[in-house]
Amino acid sequence: MANPASARPVPGPAALHGLQKIWQTRGLAAWALWPLSRLYAALAALRRGLYRAGVFAAEHPGCPVIVVGNVIAGGAGKTPVVIALVQYLQARGLRVGVISRGHGRSTRDCRAVLPGSPASEVGDEPALIARRICAGGDGTVPGVPGVPIFVATRRVAAARALLAAHPQTDVLVCDDGLQHLALLRDLEICVFNDQGTGNGFLLPAGPLRELWPRAVDFVLHAGARPPGASAAPAFGMRRSLAPCAVRCDGTRLPLAWLQGQPLYALAAVARPGEFFAMLRAAGLTLACTEALPDHYDFKRWKGPPEPHMPVLCTEKDALKLWGLYPGALAVALVLHIDPRFFQALDARLPPGAQCRRYHPT
Repeated sequence: MANPASARPVPGPAALHGLQKIWQTRGLAAWALWPLSRLYAALAALRRGLYRAGVFAAEHPGCPVIVVGNVIAGGAGKTPVVIALVQYLQARGLRVGVISRGHGRSTRDCRAVLPGSPASEVGDEPALIARRICAGGDGTVPGVPGVPIFVATRRVAAARALLAAHPQTDVLVCDDGLQHLALLRDLEICVFNDQGTGNGFLLPAGPLRELWPRAVDFVLHAGARPPGASAAPAFGMRRSLAPCAVRCDGTRLPLAWLQGQPLYALAAVARPGEFFAMLRAAGLTLACTEALPDHYDFKRWKGPPEPHMPVLCTEKDALKLWGLYPGALAVALVLHIDPRFFQALDARLPPGAQCRRYHPT
C-alpha cells in the first residue's frame, strides 16, 4: 500500500509552488526578483502605449462583450465563473456565445468547440465549458439550447467567426482576456482566489500580471476582499466539491461511498493542493497524491501505483484522462457566487444594451 504522505515529484508544479510561496511575502527572494518585475512593467507599459497610439489595432466585434479574467498568475477560478455567468444569462433569455484562446491546445486555427471536441484540439477550459453547459457550436444537444463556443489565438477572430455563424447572439462572454488588449469590451469581471494579490509585486517577483488596482466593473473574490478593489463592486464566492464523482459513462458515485478506502488523487491544475485538501475535508483517505503541470496531456502518465486503487481527478483533467484511463472518477467543483453580483450585473447589462466599446488601457 502506498504511503499516505507519498506524492510523485513533478518539477513543474514544485517550481510553481515555490514561486507561489515567494509571491505571498516581500522576502529576500521576492526583492531579488524585483528588478525583473520592473522590466516586465516597462514592457507592459510599452505595449499599452502602442495600443493607445494606434500602432496596434483594437477591435470590437459589434456585440456586447463581457471579459472574465484575472490579474494574477495561476488559477483564480475564471472558468467556473464563465460557466455560472453563461447559465445565468441563458436563464435570463439572452443568447450567449463564448470565446477563448484555448490555452494549451495543439492547434492554432480558429474553430468551433463541438460537443465531442477533444480538449487537446480546443483547450482544456473550452472543452470543460462545453461539457458543463451542454454546449456546442451547432446546438445539437437534444433539449438544451446551443451555446456556441469558438477558440482562436486572437480572441477577436474567435468573436468574428462566432458572430458570422450565429448572428443572433446577444452577448459574448470571453474566458480570460483582461490583458488581451486587441479586444474591446463592455464589461470586465476580475476574479481573485483566496490569496488575493499576494505581495503586490509584478511577475516574476509577485503574482501580478499587471498593476493593481486597475479599473474593472466587478470583482469576485474567494478570500478576503483584495486591496484596491474598493473602486469596483466586489462580491464573494466560494467553491465546494460536488457530492458525487462522475464516471466516464456519466453515471454518478456518491463521495460518501468512497470513504474508508485508500484513494489515489491527481490534479493537473494551477493549485492542485486545494483540490487534495477539499477531498480530505470531505472525509476521503488519499493514500497517494500526484500534482501534474497545468494542462498536462497525460500521454506519459503511468497510472496509479496499485492497479485496483480508485483514481480521483478534477473535472478538467477527466476530459483528457478518460481516453487513456476510463476508470478515473471526476470530482467537479461547485461555485457559489453572492446573488447580489447577478443583481448588479442586471443593472449594468440590460437586454438590448448598446456597446460602450471601451479599451482596458
